[in-house]
Amino acid sequence: MAITDTAPPGADEGAGLAPEAGPGFDAGPREPERERRRPDSTLVLMMLLLVLVSFQGPLRRALSAPVMQSWTTVFVAVVVQALPFLVLGVLLSAAIAVFVPPSFFARALPSRPALAVPVAGMAGAVLPGCECASVPVAGALVRRGVTPAAALAFLLSAPAINPIVLTATAVAFPRNPEMVLARFVASLVVACAMGWLWQRLGRTDWLRLPAHAPHDGESRGAAFWGSVRHDVMHAGGFLVLGAMAAATLKAVAPASWLRTAADNPVLAVLALSVLAVLLSICSEADAFVASSLSQFSLTARLAFLVVGPMIDLKLFAMQAGTFGRAFALRFAPATFVLAITVAVLTGTVLL
Repeated sequence: MAITDTAPPGADEGAGLAPEAGPGFDAGPREPERERRRPDSTLVLMMLLLVLVSFQGPLRRALSAPVMQSWTTVFVAVVVQALPFLVLGVLLSAAIAVFVPPSFFARALPSRPALAVPVAGMAGAVLPGCECASVPVAGALVRRGVTPAAALAFLLSAPAINPIVLTATAVAFPRNPEMVLARFVASLVVACAMGWLWQRLGRTDWLRLPAHAPHDGESRGAAFWGSVRHDVMHAGGFLVLGAMAAATLKAVAPASWLRTAADNPVLAVLALSVLAVLLSICSEADAFVASSLSQFSLTARLAFLVVGPMIDLKLFAMQAGTFGRAFALRFAPATFVLAITVAVLTGTVLL
């Protein structure tokens, strides 16, 4: 009994320390330390400001050059003109995505797919939505039983012909009001044609049905402001990139290059169409970038405005993530070719 009851010296201390010395204790504090060491946006901004202050002399001399002054003028003009429309479009699209139930669209659309496609396409004319919001909304429509052809028509038309986009186009092209009509007609035709094309040739195994909405489980207020923050940062970043590209083309690119591209109608349309895909500018702001490319014809700039809201790099990634890669690899190239074709035909007739 004495041997059984007697513990070795230091056993109590060891037993008491064993839980603290185990792997569970070591792993606990390390995760918060890694979180604290991760730089946040405030720290990055402070470091950037410190670098700018440290190199303000060379930066001032560089910005005083005539080329940089021209670049800065175009960049600021594009951003300042486009930003109010971008913010307003993001607010309205977030409100529609969060507060308008997807069942509303299912009840409003005709049961026949052939009629549901143009109705869904026209719905984009009254329901503002940027590209970032149209993809999840289209996914919600498909998930709630709306025919995929109609959902895809809405996906393409909503960011292209909504009132915010058309108003921005009118402001960006004050001397060419026909651009508004041309953009509306061409974009609506492409949206409906792609919906009918999917209805005729699309296969169910190409389309992966989205499992859930991006804001499921959140309150409406949290979902709304989360959508606004995401879209403003996402679309705002692409707006800055687009403004930088437009300013660079105006101020840095040799005039002979731009004239060569602009003077060849086929090359001009193809160049601006590819540029629209690469820049991935939000549809509420792309008209101001297009208007700054004054070397190009109205038809080429119309192709830029029709292609951009329907297929660009970020849209391809979002479509692949929502509906599957097999869908995006077929839908995106077909949309690109059809958008260019319809834009050229519409520009020939209306411009």
